[in-house]
Amino acid sequence: MIIRILPSALDDLADGFLFYEYQKSGLGNHFLATLESEIDKLDYEASIHPVVYDFYHVKYSDKFPYAIFYYIFEGTVMVDAVLDCRRDPDWIIERLN
Repeated sequence: MIIRILPSALDDLADGFLFYEYQKSGLGNHFLATLESEIDKLDYEASIHPVVYDFYHVKYSDKFPYAIFYYIFEGTVMVDAVLDCRRDPDWIIERLN
């Protein structure tokens, strides 16, 4: 399956990188590598994750407190958001709207 990371998700990944890199040098790169690997797994895992917030599937990261929000459109996995699960749930819902 084709995976497309939308600009909004790329911004989320950049924000996460900066946050973790500020915590410890090199941790931002580890964050990106981990989340990119988990996004790549959507190639064969797409649609097995629960649907939340209307039509979004959510895949939780194994190593970071982040969730990958995606939907499937015409055979393509559209990654729309990669969000910190520690955020206010109302903010997350608003961000997905």
